[in-house]
Amino acid sequence: MLVALGGLPATGKTTLARLLAARIGAVHLRVDTIEQALVRSGLARHHVGAAGYVVGYALAEEHLRQGLLVVAESVNPLAVTRDAWRDTAVRAGVPWVEAEVICSDPVEHRRRVTSRSVDIPDLPLPDWEQVVGREYESWDRDHLVVETAGRTPEESLHVLLRGVSTRRDTT
Repeated sequence: MLVALGGLPATGKTTLARLLAARIGAVHLRVDTIEQALVRSGLARHHVGAAGYVVGYALAEEHLRQGLLVVAESVNPLAVTRDAWRDTAVRAGVPWVEAEVICSDPVEHRRRVTSRSVDIPDLPLPDWEQVVGREYESWDRDHLVVETAGRTPEESLHVLLRGVSTRRDTT
């Protein structure tokens, strides 16, 4: 199974992806990690563009074909990126779940953006203006929405697990 998590920076994607991967025994693919590796290699500069996603799709498909569960985490801002994750699961012949992680409280979201620390060496974190000004297309198909405002990571994980379990049975 592929679980593709998307959402704006600082909504809680990485925290949830790590918790979910640990809980269900999945591989956690983080596009930020892939992109920063490309930058460190000298092959790219920030903003990497599509390259990090393309590498992520390839790695996800390989892991899925090996029978592994995959939690793919990225901003996933465009319909084309969401379609590509879905297509990856289809090619691998596995079910998939799309989940959008949101923080609907702008005060809380801004606090997260301005107070978080980088956990990938040399990864530039966006400021609040970059987060709210980022191109981010509305999701045009049914997907799971996980609200993190006012919830602990464990409470959000419970919502995500319930949604993944329900959708896994229907995909």
